[in-house]
Amino acid sequence: MSRTRLILASASPRRAALLDQLGARYTREPAHIDEAQHMDESPPDYVQRIAQDKARAVGLRFPPPVYVVLAADTTVVLDGSVLGKPQDEEQAMATLSRLSGRKHTVLTAVCLLSGEGMQCEVVETEVEFATLSEAVCRAYLATGEPWDKAGAYGIQGLGGAFVRSIRGSYSNVVGLPLSETWQLLGAHGVATTLTPAASTG
Repeated sequence: MSRTRLILASASPRRAALLDQLGARYTREPAHIDEAQHMDESPPDYVQRIAQDKARAVGLRFPPPVYVVLAADTTVVLDGSVLGKPQDEEQAMATLSRLSGRKHTVLTAVCLLSGEGMQCEVVETEVEFATLSEAVCRAYLATGEPWDKAGAYGIQGLGGAFVRSIRGSYSNVVGLPLSETWQLLGAHGVATTLTPAASTG
């Protein structure tokens, strides 16, 4: 098998750090797409469509089979509604208030576009928050951590203090489920530290 060239269709430093953990060699090429949710679109369908659109957009510039494009999208779901990245302080406060003292779901779709087509996995993790006071929420917003994160928090940062329990993949909440990503890469001949033989001819 010839060496494949992996493209990460993301500007997220968190996804890059997770991919680094796997030891994969890649180039980052962010996708610029419309991420608005369609009317009556379910949260799983939404994250999968966005991840696919990211992969296809970058795949136009780095076409398979010469390249393999990895894309992902993460969202927070509460009461069946998608809680995206907050646009301002008022929206961030409202999001944190809704999550306070409750369980929510984090969905990540990870998609790989190769010469064999598009393959996707949607991974679900349940997260339970502690009860948050308004003062705590405002102190957290003042750190600047919530602004580019679905659900207005980052579990890998200070927002991890809010998490009372988690059921499922931790890396999924960060933004890239490692187990599913590793298996997708291995199935398409992309080398990682755990599967170095995949890179040889």
